[in-house]
Amino acid sequence: MSELSLTPSTTAVLVIDMQNDNVLAEGAFAATGAAEHASAQNVVGNVRTVLDAARAAGAAVFHNIIVVYPGRDVGGTNAPIFNMLGPESLKRGSWGAQIVDGLGDLGDEIVLERMRMSAFNGSSLDFMLRNLGITDVVVVGVWTNMAVEHTARDAADHGYRVTVVSDATSSINADWHQAALSFALTNIVTIADTAAVTKALGN
Repeated sequence: MSELSLTPSTTAVLVIDMQNDNVLAEGAFAATGAAEHASAQNVVGNVRTVLDAARAAGAAVFHNIIVVYPGRDVGGTNAPIFNMLGPESLKRGSWGAQIVDGLGDLGDEIVLERMRMSAFNGSSLDFMLRNLGITDVVVVGVWTNMAVEHTARDAADHGYRVTVVSDATSSINADWHQAALSFALTNIVTIADTAAVTKALGN
């Protein structure tokens, strides 16, 4: 396998759903196994390492969070995944919807809110990336077989080269995580670990 190569000026890190409800033991989805798998993956620490490397190298960073709006059920119930969300989990403005401490936006980093699985669906992400001249996206966050996979597929369809960071992503269990990395995404993205990505970014 060839060594991963990234040019910081044309690379963006997409941080997907690193929110309290999704990864912490006190979060709304801890009972699904999400917090346990996030801990096993050291996903918070590894995402922080990737962010530190990206920031030091001058690569763009975009934070993407999924939110539920209180009141009317505007999120829809057309798919089982949307039935999992709300009314209290990931509620906009709540602790659960907030980005995990220490991972939030710094300086000129942008936080985009959305209601669908892909960070590209219902957001301005694509034209922001194009306006910056981005050609490569590095995807970290949760959950690997859901929002991470949807985002990675959309990024590839939009014409970006995509790297998914294997140990800076997690799901509700190891089986679902590996299903995404070992099967669903094998012909779509480059799979690399935190060490390879930080090296490619020059750190």
